[in-house]
Amino acid sequence: QVQLVESGGGLVQAGGSLTLSCAASGRAFSRYAMGWFRQAPGKEREFVGAINWSGGIRDYADSVKGRFTISRDNAKNTVYLQMNSLKPEDTAVYHCAADIYGISRPDTYVSSSPNAYEYWGQGTQVTVSS
Repeated sequence: QVQLVESGGGLVQAGGSLTLSCAASGRAFSRYAMGWFRQAPGKEREFVGAINWSGGIRDYADSVKGRFTISRDNAKNTVYLQMNSLKPEDTAVYHCAADIYGISRPDTYVSSSPNAYEYWGQGTQVTVSS
């Protein structure tokens, strides 16, 4: 069982920045690929970004490329999402997710599909005002 706890959400004005954190339980975090997803009211869950187990491969949704950066600190069992130049359309609940088989996949593998992730955090609200 892997527990994921997100933090760092809040209310920010358009153009501002936030950094989300996701802390994972257990001692196998360095083996996991990690993803960030978001869900706005009335909308489906949307891929934001992902990072492979080593941190060497990252992928982003087109809507956040150049503005968001995903990173990880395996010593702290934590993955981060640095969000810059925030827009009102970034308003959503942000969830982190763990693919516990990440280390067994090809080195270049990260997935944008929610189905690739076995564990999810409860989410943190990000609200961007115009």
